[in-house]
Formats: sequence, C-alpha cells, structure tokens
Amino acid sequence: MSLKNQVQLITYVDRLANGGLDKLNTLLSHEFASLFGGVHLLPFFNPIDGEDAGFDPIDHTQVDKRIGTWSDIASIGATHDIMADLIVNHVSAQSLVFQDVLAQGSQSSYFDLIMTKEKVFGLEATQADIDKIYRPRPTPCFTPMTCATGEVMNVWTTFTSNQIDIDVTGEQGQAYLDRILDTFEQNNIKLIRLDAAGYAIKKAGTNCFMLDDTFDFINALSAKANKRGMNCLVEIHSYYKTQIEIAKRCEAVYDFALPPLVLHTLFNNDAQALFDWLSIAPRNCVTVLDTHDGIGIVDVGPEGDKAGLLTHEQIDNLVETIHHNSQDQSRKATGAAASNVDLYQVNCTYLDALGNNKQDYLLARAIQFFAPGIPQVYYAGVLGLNNDMALLAKSQVGRDINRPYLDDATLQDALTTPFFGAMKTLIKLRNTHPAFNGEFTITLDGQMFNMQWQLAEEAICLNVDILQHTASITTFINNNIKQTIDIKDESIK
Repeated sequence: MSLKNQVQLITYVDRLANGGLDKLNTLLSHEFASLFGGVHLLPFFNPIDGEDAGFDPIDHTQVDKRIGTWSDIASIGATHDIMADLIVNHVSAQSLVFQDVLAQGSQSSYFDLIMTKEKVFGLEATQADIDKIYRPRPTPCFTPMTCATGEVMNVWTTFTSNQIDIDVTGEQGQAYLDRILDTFEQNNIKLIRLDAAGYAIKKAGTNCFMLDDTFDFINALSAKANKRGMNCLVEIHSYYKTQIEIAKRCEAVYDFALPPLVLHTLFNNDAQALFDWLSIAPRNCVTVLDTHDGIGIVDVGPEGDKAGLLTHEQIDNLVETIHHNSQDQSRKATGAAASNVDLYQVNCTYLDALGNNKQDYLLARAIQFFAPGIPQVYYAGVLGLNNDMALLAKSQVGRDINRPYLDDATLQDALTTPFFGAMKTLIKLRNTHPAFNGEFTITLDGQMFNMQWQLAEEAICLNVDILQHTASITTFINNNIKQTIDIKDESIK
C-alpha cells in the first residue's frame, strides 16, 4: 500500500474534537503534531448521528454540514493519509432512493438498487435456505415493508431495519459505488475501508458471506479504487484461517485476532497463542486493539470442529475476565443487555478490559506497534479513557460504552496526563525508527517474548517479560546497543 508506515488515529470528528473538521485539523497539527501519519475518519456523511453512528448514510457523497465540507476533508488529506468508510452493503432507510421505493414500489426508478429476499430466492424461499444465511446479529435477516402502492417487500436488512441492503451487482449498484469512489478521489482519500464487504453478495443455497463471488466483487472494486490512486482495506470478522485466505486475495485486511490474543497473553501470563498467530499472521494488514466496535471474539475462536487460536474454554475465560476487570460494566453493554449488538464482540474500552491497569495497557500497545502491519489507535485509547457508562445508560446502545463525546476540558485534561506522554513516546518511536520498514522476527523463550525488526545495520527489539509484565525496547546499530527504553511502573523511561 502506498501509505505512510506510521501510526494512524481512528476517530469520530465530533466526538473527539467537540466540533467540526476544522477543529480536528487544528488538533492534528498542534496537540497531536507528529503523532499520526494517517487518520481514519469514522463516518462523516449525512447524518453522523443516525441509528448506527453514521454507518447508515442517507447520502454517502455528502459531508454532514454540521461538521464541515469536503474541502475540510481535503485539507486534512493534504498532511495525513485519510481512511474513509465505503459502506458497500447498505444505505439508510431514510435515504432519498429508498424513500422513493417506498412511495412507488416496483415502479420506482431505484427499485433495482434495493436487495430483497425475492430477488435472491424468488417466491419459494425455504426455511432451510434462510437458516444457511450467516448472521452477525440476532435480529431477523429480512424486514417486511409495505409500499404506498400496497406492495410488500421483504427487504434484506443484514444489520438493522434502518440499514437497507443494496444489490451491488446491478447497474444501479455499480453506479452508486462509482459515484462514491469519484467523490473520494476528488477529496484526498487515500485508503478505503470496505465496511461489511463480506455480506455484499447474496446467492441462494449459500451462507451469503465471503463467497467466491464476494472476492471477485472486492477485487473489482479495489481495481477501480487503485485506478483512482486509492487502496482498499477489507473489514471482516471471521475464523482465523479464513482471514489468512482473505489476505491472500485482497489488498489489505485487519488483524482482528491481535486484540483478544494480547488480552489472553496478559490475563494468563502465556504468550504461546500470540506467538503462534504472529508466526503466520498476514503481513498486509492494519492492526488495532480498540475501535468504534467491540473486542472481537470470533476471530480467535473455533469454527465447527476446526480448532481456533483459542479453545472454547479459553474464550469463556477471556470474556469473563473482561467482565470481571471492568467491574461488570462490559456485561451491561454486551449481548442481550444492550441494543444493536453483535454476536461476536464484547463492548468495553481496552483499558477497562485490562482492569484499568495502565502498565498492562502500555505493554499491549508496544506489542501492537511491533506486530506486522500499520497500527491504528482509537481516540479513546490514545487518551486512556474509561467506559462511558453515562452515555450507555442514555443511548442503550452497547458500543456507545466506548464512543465518548469529549468536551474541551476533558480533552485537555487527558492531553496532560503521564499516560498520554508515555503513549506519545511509543507512537513517535514506531513512526520514526527505520527498522520497522525491514524484516520481522519473533521468539518465545520461557517467559521472555521478543519481537524484532531489522533493516540493514539498524534494529529495534521489544523484550517482554510475560510473568513480570515489564518490557524494554532496545535499538541497535551494527549489533551495538544504541538506546534502551523501559516500560514499567505505568511509564516509559
């Protein structure tokens, strides 16, 4: 990928900056100066405050005017690699196109854009057909909707009834996606996150998830993006061997196995599963510990009778330890306890998942920064924020526990903490050391877990004592020690 090999920030515009894109740009160039080579701007489309925090756009080519304009986006893109979401699977039920379909039914000029059960299965869909469909959420796959004409459509709604699946294979679907790509190209977008791409292709008799046709669709869409000077990142939670295969066939993927494996390592003083994964993990990846979503579990679990990176018992222990460490706050935001939930995620800040232990958190970040891939850090994570129980209570949306709105005072307080100072040290080291552009090696010897990068005569090594939960970072030139930095006592020295 033609991106800076530097740490990227993940953020909502309004929730971090307490304002618009211009205020975020000021933050990036002042308080966050030299920290982030890129920024993932979570959905900034109209509206930013829909049912799913912007992932249900009414107009995917329009910036929500409450936070700014496309020229503001382009301005940030002049200094930072911008990642934007291309929500390929669905549009908002409030969009003009779907409202026209509701008004005119099958006579609407947009009818072919909307995906329905009948378009895939005809009029004779069996329960066996429906049961095969892979479901990321416990809600129904189809939502009956009555048009003004009296026609009843069984609309395909993979996620919520306000997120209307589209037919990406038809002429209208292709034209819809092309308009978004053109808009992105014109406004300095460098990396496109293909949100929910695994669900985009539906075929009768299949599970409608990551089919061979889905790969063809992703590759064709990526080729269109490449011609416009952009790269694509596929966002898919799945079995770890599936992720490896996806990485072979796509430009870039997320390493979603890393967050739960780092937690497992620190919870159990055992790095074997993490070592095993990093020995085979895709190198064309973006790494995260925390995002706007929850902490993924399916990415490390078994699939049927196929072993996972962790066993069922280890996963149960992982989830229960998160709940215990967060004083059951995560339990209140996960599963049936909150609406708009995913079946495969635990909702909690990464810091609270670690029991608010900042030493363990800094170790986790160091491991992430040394893992192969471009690292991204969520805005709540870089500032060391805790679960937002007030927002969760207000919205009753589980993932809002880790989607805080910051006022100016809260932001400024967070920027002055020793924790943020330690994070800055780690980030700047990851951004500037040349060895991160070289070769990666990893070793596990008893309680010592070592990750090293080497480029010509330059090397940098992370040595983690898994039992003591301490670490050191050592830099070398021609095998001679240049500098050693210790991570201990919740600080970096």
